[in-house]
Amino acid sequence: MTLNERYARILDYFRRNVGPQASELVFRNPYELIVSVILSAQCTDKRVNMVTPALFEAYPIVDAMALAAPEDLLPYIRSVSYPNNKARNLVAMANKVVKDFDGQIPTDVDEIMTLPGAGRKTANVVASLLAGAPVVAVDTHVFRVSHRLGLSRGATPYAVEQDLERHIPKEERPTAHHWLLLHGRYVCTARNPKCGQCPISSWCKQYAEA
Repeated sequence: MTLNERYARILDYFRRNVGPQASELVFRNPYELIVSVILSAQCTDKRVNMVTPALFEAYPIVDAMALAAPEDLLPYIRSVSYPNNKARNLVAMANKVVKDFDGQIPTDVDEIMTLPGAGRKTANVVASLLAGAPVVAVDTHVFRVSHRLGLSRGATPYAVEQDLERHIPKEERPTAHHWLLLHGRYVCTARNPKCGQCPISSWCKQYAEA
């Protein structure tokens, strides 16, 4: 099977059987989205969704968070991973948004990446959800699934992102991110992947070589 055939068959399966997917993070506006995505780094969406209601009640707009001190945020986010670093990043992010972007969360990938706590994955997620940017965010799930399926041999998330974007149509990239992410979260798990239940195992490189 050629690489192009592998992509075509896998994407066609998701297209026909899964369709459009939404983020599992709960947010109501761009400010809540970027805060949630920053908190989700190396943390589950489920955990983030548990802490954000109280956080957003206390800090309902970016201007309010910009006025906070990192230690003010800690009681709300203590149960997520790396809370001290994330508290500092959130306050710094809010300050930069207020000062440099007139209080509006940017939607350009490069501009988002200037915000503290926002790496390339965060920027791609935010840009794709807010503006439909033709990018594929590569998190740990997408990275793992892409390697196992044989979609990429890239050694870094950015290399995998480039491979995926080379083969996935622009208009489907934001959706494809969710296809691969959710497949990794619920089927192609890091430990004990459910290969026997996997609907795309026929086109999986690792499964074929097992």
